[in-house]
Amino acid sequence: MEEIEIKVGSGRSAASPRVHKNQQQTTQMHYTPHNMASVAADAAATVHASAHTGLMNDAKAKTVLKEAVDAVVNSFAKHTHGYGRVNVVEALQEFWQMKLERGADLTNGALVVYESQPATAPPYVCYVSLPGGSCFGSFQVCNTKAEARRSAAKIALMNSVFNEHPSRKITDEFIEKAITDAITSFQGSPSDADKPNTGIGAFKFMLEANKGRSMLEFQELMTVFQLLHWNGSLKAMRERNCSRQEVLAHYSHRALDDDMRSQMALDWIAREQESPDIISSELEVAEQDLENARLAGRELRFFKEKRDILVLALSQIGPTGETVA
Repeated sequence: MEEIEIKVGSGRSAASPRVHKNQQQTTQMHYTPHNMASVAADAAATVHASAHTGLMNDAKAKTVLKEAVDAVVNSFAKHTHGYGRVNVVEALQEFWQMKLERGADLTNGALVVYESQPATAPPYVCYVSLPGGSCFGSFQVCNTKAEARRSAAKIALMNSVFNEHPSRKITDEFIEKAITDAITSFQGSPSDADKPNTGIGAFKFMLEANKGRSMLEFQELMTVFQLLHWNGSLKAMRERNCSRQEVLAHYSHRALDDDMRSQMALDWIAREQESPDIISSELEVAEQDLENARLAGRELRFFKEKRDILVLALSQIGPTGETVA
């Protein structure tokens, strides 16, 4: 499976040009299936070009990422018949509202949720969760909370638009290529794809069960299984002789909610009793993984959920190691 990723470090990006307040104009968006397809095509071309720029240092990679995001936002304004400067926060919300009105299956509605990280001084960090559950974060060094929110909205809008392109849909052709790549990567056998109890067979089952969905939707589902694997839950279920098919069938329709997070936190509290400081050590790794992924402009749900679960577990443990009621 091809994953487009631009790795960037923590270097400061070039300052954006300042626009006088009286010169700023907000774009009123007008969506149609036709112009959204055009924007998605432009987004695909932009991301494809960005992903084939060769080896880059951190500063160059960050510049390329910023240029790709800005290009998609500008294309979004052009194809939706807007003018002036795009208010990316409003545009992102209106994009998902449009998807809901066009019949998208959004269980919890079209609300886009922002979460600013507590800080008393810059740089400020903001995360944004999309209606389906995907999460993105501010990928630039931001000197204000409003700037951090706009940065998060930009990268989320770019991925939302790009996700509309046909190449991001799970089709028979995509599944065939993904399975072939998986067999090569894990040195498996072609026959493994037809065996439900193999990893490749489970992967094929997941892809076929999600045929017609977008890669962003598929990633949201896979986050649940990534967390179950990280938490050791999948291993525990195998030890109870649960088949992969049974596990997949159960969790494919299970939302990642507070109950699941609380259960995983309890699992880590139990581990802490056996291995003191394991939560703090795991949290340090999780925070660094989240930071690296955020600066690279990647989808963050898995990394952020790991951190939040560990923070929840740590909050339930007293200074002497006892569990807080």
